[in-house]
Amino acid sequence: MSSGPLFERIALIGIGLVGSSVARRVKRDGLARSVVCCAKSERSRKTALALGIVDGAYARAEACVEGADLVMLCTPLGTYEALAEAIAPHLAKGAILTDVGSVKEQAIAQIAPHVPAGVHFVPGHPVAGTEHSGPESGFAELFDGRWCILTPTEGTDEAATEKLAEFWRRCGMSIERLDPKHHDIVLAITSHLPHLIAYCIVGTATHLEELTNSEVIKFAAGGFRDFTRIAASDPVMWRDVFLNNRDAVLEMLGRFSEDLTALQRMVRYGQGDMLEEWFTRTRAVRRGLIEAKQA
Repeated sequence: MSSGPLFERIALIGIGLVGSSVARRVKRDGLARSVVCCAKSERSRKTALALGIVDGAYARAEACVEGADLVMLCTPLGTYEALAEAIAPHLAKGAILTDVGSVKEQAIAQIAPHVPAGVHFVPGHPVAGTEHSGPESGFAELFDGRWCILTPTEGTDEAATEKLAEFWRRCGMSIERLDPKHHDIVLAITSHLPHLIAYCIVGTATHLEELTNSEVIKFAAGGFRDFTRIAASDPVMWRDVFLNNRDAVLEMLGRFSEDLTALQRMVRYGQGDMLEEWFTRTRAVRRGLIEAKQA
């Protein structure tokens, strides 16, 4: 494909971390002739306009998507069905509709029934983020060197899928295609379960601090600080992730519980050799991430 604009008008429904990062990248690299956003919050709309990352900001999604040839849902998963139903009559024929959610089976179930004929729905998940939210939190380099997973279903237009893939490539990402169910299982262990554990550990520590007036927070070591960073992520977004990927998360949580019990037994009975073997094996995972430049 040529290096010029891929799209005439991109409509971003939601202008938080991912949406505002997309907007910045589009503006910086000329990926579209115009980019507009929709946000319920007047403050978010004013901020996006003041930052110069969008050409227009709308309170209603229906107005935002008019004339757009790429529409991207960048809101929590719990909003998808109502948004899809609302924007469906206003989507331009030939437009690509996509999302950035980290659960794909439920995203497809909520969006696909409302997609009108002639509109190409290509579910997607750019695997990139931070614990920050809001239009101020985005940055154009968020996607550099990361993976974007596309989960097109049977009958999805191949040209539309490839055009969206090219968009994410120009945002700096590598592309992988996965079956939606397989995606949800993989993300349950690589993303969703770590967040659940972080929320749990930070909650436990906070409760301990309140009960004992101890100095848990004051003397927090690096490991705990890493957990607090993860646990600072958008609570609404993560609430919807767990509710919409509950089966896969519960399956991974069950496996984690079994492994945690095994570790508990090693500690209880002083099985140092087994602990060292476990830690050596898991240490190699970190090295693999560094080598893959995903650290």
